[in-house]
Amino acid sequence: MDNIEVFTGVFTQQEAIPEAAIAKAVEVMKSGRLHRYNTLEGESSEASLLEEEFAAYMQMQHCLAVASGGYAMQLALRACGLERGQKVLTNAFTLSPVPGSINASGGEPVLVETTTDLVIDLNDLESKIVNSGAGILVLSHMRGHIVDMDLLDKLLTKHQVTLIEDCAHTMGASWKGRKSGAFGKVSCFSTQTYKHINSGEGGLLVSNDAGLFARAILLSGSYMLYQRNGTCPDESHFESARYLMPNCSGRMDNLRAAILRPQLQNLDNNAKRWRERYQTLAKVLQPSSDIYLPDRPVAEEHVPSSLQFLVPGISAARASELLHRLQEKKVELKWFGAAEPTGFTSQHGSWRYMEAQALPVTDRVLSELFDVRLPLTFSTTDCAVLGKIILATLTLVMSV
Repeated sequence: MDNIEVFTGVFTQQEAIPEAAIAKAVEVMKSGRLHRYNTLEGESSEASLLEEEFAAYMQMQHCLAVASGGYAMQLALRACGLERGQKVLTNAFTLSPVPGSINASGGEPVLVETTTDLVIDLNDLESKIVNSGAGILVLSHMRGHIVDMDLLDKLLTKHQVTLIEDCAHTMGASWKGRKSGAFGKVSCFSTQTYKHINSGEGGLLVSNDAGLFARAILLSGSYMLYQRNGTCPDESHFESARYLMPNCSGRMDNLRAAILRPQLQNLDNNAKRWRERYQTLAKVLQPSSDIYLPDRPVAEEHVPSSLQFLVPGISAARASELLHRLQEKKVELKWFGAAEPTGFTSQHGSWRYMEAQALPVTDRVLSELFDVRLPLTFSTTDCAVLGKIILATLTLVMSV
């Protein structure tokens, strides 16, 4: 029997909702006006106020609050003019709601290889732009890893490809000081429990394109009350679209918006706390010759609510053994190389609603890739202990 200690943290335990958010939520419930368009004369709904505040935070003109990040991606695709059967590029390494949103919007996902540093492969992207004829890229900043946005912009401009950013894992992050989500024609965020602000479920869509944004509002289900949205564009942008866009109801309600507004005010402070936890764990794992930690470029200011590492050359049997032994130590480690999807972890071979695609580089990366959540309920001391448990267990497994 080994002498490795048992971890005492809970990987699914988020911090409590702030008292200010609880008070505002109670106020909304007492009013009975939970629907975003149920307002008194001269009153701005909580959803509208959230839209104004998030647009200001992002330094973008328009924000729309919706039911989920995945729904925001569907709106973004449809508002960009995606037609049924059109091909849409996206990362091979992402979570299932991304290709799911493409499929649900009528598109056909074209998956792009992922590098060892867990960002989209720009060489493979250019090849697939040329070969597929796709005019849209849904760029997933998966697990908060940001590709070189300068090189990407040049590539997409060269081929006239529209960028939709999936920023579910990069709220508050930036590239060379420019916020993640400010690069795309339209960008999508998630407020699901395990993201950077927490309303259980929820999503936000931002854009500087007034025509696109008007279409998104109508698609979200405005009931022609679109003027009540927090960052509504000029009426002229709705003149024809209001008769053409179907109502695909997926609005955010005032209760969730009320919970989110105080959290947004504390996002940048929490981003620093997440970086402290990431850096603490990374410092423990870094010296191991068995582990590769993806590169974090100087240009990237990340908000890491989780940490990823690769174990180059690890076999499926050893990966399974590592997971089993860490479970005994109460450590929840995710492995992206498993044959079957587990919880929030899946890979392209499990998305059988779409055409199977050959992705040998991504398959190799995923077979070696592990992931661990870092909730803010963990202290930096917890993260140091966590790193020691992972490292000791991995050393034991690799020595067998």
